[in-house]
Amino acid sequence: MPGKSKKVWVVGHKNPDTDSICAAVAYADLKNKTAEEGIVYEAKRAGELNEETKYVLKHFHVKAPKLIVDAGAQVKDIEIRKTEGIRSKISMKKAWEMMKQLRVATLPVTNEHGHLEGLITTGDIATSYMDIYDNKVLSRAKTQYKNIIETLEGTILVGNEHAYFQDGKVMVAAANPDMMEEYIEDNDLVILGNRYESQLCALEMNASCVIVCSGSKITRTIQKLAEERDCVLISTPYDTYTAARLINQSIPIKFFMRRDQLITFEREDYIDDVKETMLKEKHRDFPVLDEKGRYVGMISRRNLLNMKKKQLILVDHNEKSQAVDNIDGAEILEIIDHHRLGSLETMAPVFFRNQPLGCTATIVYQMYQEKGIKIEKEIAGLLCSAILSDTLMYRSPTCTAIDKMASEELAKIAGIKTEEYAKAMFQAGSDFASKSAEEIFYQDFKAFCLNGADFGVGQISAMSQEELNQVRDKLLPYLTQAMNERKIDMVFIMLTNILEENTYMICAGEGASDLIFRAYHVHEEQGYYLLRGVVSRKKQLIPMFMSALQEQ
Repeated sequence: MPGKSKKVWVVGHKNPDTDSICAAVAYADLKNKTAEEGIVYEAKRAGELNEETKYVLKHFHVKAPKLIVDAGAQVKDIEIRKTEGIRSKISMKKAWEMMKQLRVATLPVTNEHGHLEGLITTGDIATSYMDIYDNKVLSRAKTQYKNIIETLEGTILVGNEHAYFQDGKVMVAAANPDMMEEYIEDNDLVILGNRYESQLCALEMNASCVIVCSGSKITRTIQKLAEERDCVLISTPYDTYTAARLINQSIPIKFFMRRDQLITFEREDYIDDVKETMLKEKHRDFPVLDEKGRYVGMISRRNLLNMKKKQLILVDHNEKSQAVDNIDGAEILEIIDHHRLGSLETMAPVFFRNQPLGCTATIVYQMYQEKGIKIEKEIAGLLCSAILSDTLMYRSPTCTAIDKMASEELAKIAGIKTEEYAKAMFQAGSDFASKSAEEIFYQDFKAFCLNGADFGVGQISAMSQEELNQVRDKLLPYLTQAMNERKIDMVFIMLTNILEENTYMICAGEGASDLIFRAYHVHEEQGYYLLRGVVSRKKQLIPMFMSALQEQ
């Protein structure tokens, strides 16, 4: 795909289940096969994969979508000004000319490997010109003669332009030779006119560099003497006043550039954090670095005005609490779901397909059929797996005839036997021995806010009661901690026995037990609240909780 293609993420909910992942992969595939030129759809995930989903992806040789944790705009989503880095040895004058040409106030200073060494700003140049009264600044800055020649538009007659003026002061020889002897010292740089006697005196006083102004002719005698005394001899067309005024601009920028406590950003930084930092700093421009610390370009506050929001398609959810963080900072283009209408709001109208089916993957299957797009074996396997998972192998009351028909058709394409494959998939998902309580808790957890009550419901499915008992013993000590971390009032875990088609509920939080009783009229027995025939969170639990909460 072209490097400048517009990317759209297709992503499910946090703590993704198999349907959330498989629907994202399949729908991204469908969109890419029907997309306009220049648009690329990428499947993403908003949380860690559970063991069941890992089994599905591995079985069909499909790479897991990359993880995203925040949908907010990042530095890479705004226009980065590609101001090239400059070397630290160039002159202040050259830097100023580049600033005028590029119409910028800041230039980045980089080394030969592209790493940022410092910044030079118009303020730094103003300081060098207006606030420096030190006549030794040129030598302290170890100014290369090449810079001096360039700044004064001069010609070197004697000496090496790659050598450095690094000891002595800058003097303007306006007096007669007798007085010059009193203030010219060894290794000074002397600026003077066409007077032969002054030129001779400067050389005899061991000046390290003599600059002759106004393009004056320099005799062979002076040139020969300069060679003998190892003195650099430069001719400039500028008059003495102008040469003296310009010469500080030959100082290399490394002498004035800022190199400590630089404020930089990385391409992956989020704009909200960037804005906060920019508000605290008075700088106009800020360097951007790549993941290896190399300089990429510059951004300023005005670049934030043209920020492009990330574009997302949401699958298998439409609840803000279940969406990837900072969803308000993104542009939602489509929502494909099979749950109740949730709390998401969009800035503009979106394509919203919501059907009362057992699985989002069934809707995606229908969309392939409607568009006449062939479903590849791997995609068929993913979609079939999602339906089997969400419908608990057709046992869930959310399962419709359409779900079962779609699953069986997809199984034929994928080359699997649904019952045999589903048992292996569920068995892989119920391997809890090596997992921590936190990993088990979040493998299928959703938060809800109903009638002012904030609570979360997780669901763990297994093929045997023994496995569910092990999970209960692991999770019970963790529930209060999870509730505090999520800042919710109550937490419920559905331990669903797939073969029995029953759920054994555990809970924590003030009012949790009472809510279960009001919804199902059951009491705790042997460490569980047994909900007979309940296997669906969406269709059999949340609606009952809603009714119970409304009756308060």
